[in-house]
Amino acid sequence: MSDSAQTGRDRNPEGRAQNQRPRDRFGRPMPHGSDGVPRVPDDAEYSPEEGLTEAQRLLDEGYAFHAHEVLEAVWKAADEPDRELWRGLAQIAVGLTHAQRGNRIGAARLLRRGAERVVAYGPQAPDGVDAVGAAAFARSVADRLEDLDQMEGEDRVDTPENPNEPESGAGSVGPAGPGGPGGRETAQSSASPESPVGPDIARDTLTVDTSGLRLRRGDARRS
Repeated sequence: MSDSAQTGRDRNPEGRAQNQRPRDRFGRPMPHGSDGVPRVPDDAEYSPEEGLTEAQRLLDEGYAFHAHEVLEAVWKAADEPDRELWRGLAQIAVGLTHAQRGNRIGAARLLRRGAERVVAYGPQAPDGVDAVGAAAFARSVADRLEDLDQMEGEDRVDTPENPNEPESGAGSVGPAGPGGPGGRETAQSSASPESPVGPDIARDTLTVDTSGLRLRRGDARRS
């Protein structure tokens, strides 16, 4: 049995792990041969400026999983003392992807972990990153996810403030809470402690306003 068969991971001819398996727009694995959403190449390299531009484009289009891959590439190439900033941004993006998958508690934990990392860089974070704003957004979404999770299982009425049936497991999450503006996407599973990506748990998806995460200082939210 080959090493790739034993580990379940895709590998190139040299035996190095690589991303070959197609994934859907939420970053979830699809059967080999499926038409998945194009991935960020394993060997992709981005400068901080390039990474912010590409990641923001993806977030604006609802592709938080793919934005996480871009930010992770910047993180892996970054020098100290900036590495934890980029790691935190990647964690926030992957927290959003887990929120989109419906994994509320796991998403909230990743969002808070990422927020704690980035906010430490303060209002003058390097490369023009809006660390304070990104942390505030992440914590706001985490708050709403936790509120939704607490509501689950309770008797609820279908109202504009609470638009989903209790058993549906789906909803809309943004800084303004359930029913806020919509986005799309989600994240890759990994047990590695070095990865900002947590387990893929839920099947139901949530509509998440990923465009609300503004990575640069002074960057107005897309209308």
